[in-house]
Amino acid sequence: MKWVPKHLDRLFDALLEHLYLVFSSVGIALVISLIVGIWAARRPRSFAAIVIFTGILFAVPSLALFALLIPIMGIGAAPAITGLAAYSLMILIRNIGMGFQAIPRDILEAADGMGYGTARRIWEVELPLAMPYIVGGIRIAMVTVIGIATVAAYINAGGLGVIIFEGIDQRFPEKIIAGGLLTSCLALFADYCFASFEKLLRRRSGGKPA
Repeated sequence: MKWVPKHLDRLFDALLEHLYLVFSSVGIALVISLIVGIWAARRPRSFAAIVIFTGILFAVPSLALFALLIPIMGIGAAPAITGLAAYSLMILIRNIGMGFQAIPRDILEAADGMGYGTARRIWEVELPLAMPYIVGGIRIAMVTVIGIATVAAYINAGGLGVIIFEGIDQRFPEKIIAGGLLTSCLALFADYCFASFEKLLRRRSGGKPA
């Protein structure tokens, strides 16, 4: 390993770019998913239709989706973040909806009987109870997007994919291994952190760890 020790600064910059793509896209998708998921949770037909639509988006190959966004947004981080956010929607909306649907109706009726308005009931009762499902969705979305974000290097969005594709073009295995290992380690670390947090929330809410 000769290239890696001499280019740690470049690997660190690529890692930061990758984290920016991941956190920006998942953050945007989470805001949208909370609004849509909470609204659709009590509307089974709408919820099913939204999950199907977002599932179709998820099924579109990443390069094809990025290519469709380039004429509108150009190349760079903007279409990459938009595409990655689209991939996160199905996972997050499904988990958020399932979390709110899993809340026992007697709890909701008790909150209504205590005079809770809709906004207060969602914030103080439903959201805390649905939080393990939400964190589980964030975990899956993060791990998924960390992997897909490497492909965004093709549209000049930066990230660890740049190192990997340079290694492929240059037939330089060390770059491929370095970029691939960093991506894998990042995904495993994110999965471990969010899985641990999810289990903690489930224990506190009296549920069984996933």
